[in-house]
Amino acid sequence: MGTEIAQASVAGAVTPAARAEARTALRAAWRALWSSRLVVLASGLVAVLATGEGLARSPFDPGSLTRPFGAAGNLLAAPFARWVSVWYLLIARWGYRPELGGLTRPREAFFPLYPMAVGLIAAAGVPALLVGVAVSLASLFAALVGLHRLAALELGGLDGGGTRSRRAAELAVLLVAFSPLAFFLSAVYAEALYLALSVWMFWLARQGRWAAAGLLGMLAAATRPTGLLLAPAALILYLYGPRADHPPRRARRLAPRYRLRPDVLWIGLIPVGTLAFCLAVGAAGGDVFGPLHAQAYWGREFAGPFVAVWQGALAAFDGARQLLSGQSAHVYFTAAGGSPMIAAGHNVMLFAFLVVGLVCAVAAVRLLPVAYGVYVVTALALPLSYPVASQPLMSIPRFLLTLFPLFIWAGWRLAPYRRGAIAVLVASGGLLALLTGEFATWHWVA
Repeated sequence: MGTEIAQASVAGAVTPAARAEARTALRAAWRALWSSRLVVLASGLVAVLATGEGLARSPFDPGSLTRPFGAAGNLLAAPFARWVSVWYLLIARWGYRPELGGLTRPREAFFPLYPMAVGLIAAAGVPALLVGVAVSLASLFAALVGLHRLAALELGGLDGGGTRSRRAAELAVLLVAFSPLAFFLSAVYAEALYLALSVWMFWLARQGRWAAAGLLGMLAAATRPTGLLLAPAALILYLYGPRADHPPRRARRLAPRYRLRPDVLWIGLIPVGTLAFCLAVGAAGGDVFGPLHAQAYWGREFAGPFVAVWQGALAAFDGARQLLSGQSAHVYFTAAGGSPMIAAGHNVMLFAFLVVGLVCAVAAVRLLPVAYGVYVVTALALPLSYPVASQPLMSIPRFLLTLFPLFIWAGWRLAPYRRGAIAVLVASGGLLALLTGEFATWHWVA
C-alpha cells in the first residue's frame, strides 16, 4: 500500500488505496487518542483526590495560572497543567517582555509558536488553560494521523504493504499515545505541536512537496530549539531520498541521487522560525541571541558532544548506590539538592529512559532511510551535549517522546509478536498512569 500511495502522489491523483490508508490512519489515531487520554484523566484525578495537589503548587505557580477555575474545574485540569505549563501560560498572557532584562530572560527558553497560538485564541475570552489543552489535543491527533501515514509509507516498502507494516503503523501510534510520559502530549506543553509539525514535515518532504514542508519546518523551528535540526534531515531527503516526486538518477555511492532544483530553496525557510524569534526579541529591546543562550538560565551548559551520557551514567550509578543503601545521611551524588533519595530515583529513571531510547535510536537508524537517522542523532545531540549539573539527563524522556522514528521502529519490531506487543503496551500504559499521577500532584517527573 505504501508504494501505491507514493505512486499516486507522483501522478497527482488520490487512489482508492490512498483514501483507504487515510481513513485507517484517522480511525487508529482517534482510538489511540481517546483511550490514552482517558487513562491520563482518570489517573490524574485519582492521584489528586487521594493525596491532594502537593506542596510544590504555591512556590511554582504563585499566580495560580494552573487554577483558574473552581474546585471541580481545577481538579479536571490537574493532569494537564503543571510545571512548565506555568511558563507557557505566563507568556501567552503577558508575552516575553525582553525589555525588562534578566527578570524575564528565562522565558526566552520557551519558543513562541505554542504560547502565541494559545494567547491569540484566549484573547477572544476563552481561558488560556483550556485553549492550551485544546491546542495540544488537536496537535496530538494530527501527529498520530501523520505518524500512521508515515510509518505505513516507510514500512510498506519493506513488506510490500503487507500485514506487518499495517500492524506496525498502528502500533507506532499506540506506543506514542501510551508512552510513559505521553501525558505531556495533552498538557499545556509544546511537545504535541512540535511532534505534529515534525511528522508532517517529513511526510510532505517524502512527497516532494517542498514549499509545504519548508513552511511546517519553519513553524517547528519556532516551537522548539530542535526544530532547527529538521533542516539537515530535509536536505538529505531532497538529495538522497526516498522521494515520490521524481525518480532517482544513477549516481556513485556518495553522490546525490536527485539534482538540485530551485525548489530546494524552500528548505531555507526552516531556520527562519528560529531567526524570526531572535530578531523579535532583539527588536523588543532584548538580546538578539537571548533565545539561543536562555537555556543557561535553567542550568544547561555546553559540556562537549554527548558528554551527558557519561555524566548521566555516573549520576545513575551513584543513585543506585543511594537507593540500595537505604539511607540519606551519606550522599553519593552531591551535585543534586533536596532529598538524596528522590534525586537518586530521578537519576536512575532518567538513565533507564536513555538506555531504552539509545537502543531504539540505533535500531531506527539501521531500519529507516538516512534522513531519519540524521534527525535522531542531531536531535539527541542537543540535550546530551548540554547537561544540567544537578541532573545531567534532565528532561531526556521528553526529548525522546518527540523522536517519532524510534516509535516507527518499535512498531515494526513488535508487529509480529501480538502477545509481546500487548505486554509492552500494558506496561507502558501502567507507567503512564503512575507518572501522570505524579505530574498531577506537582511531583517533578522529567
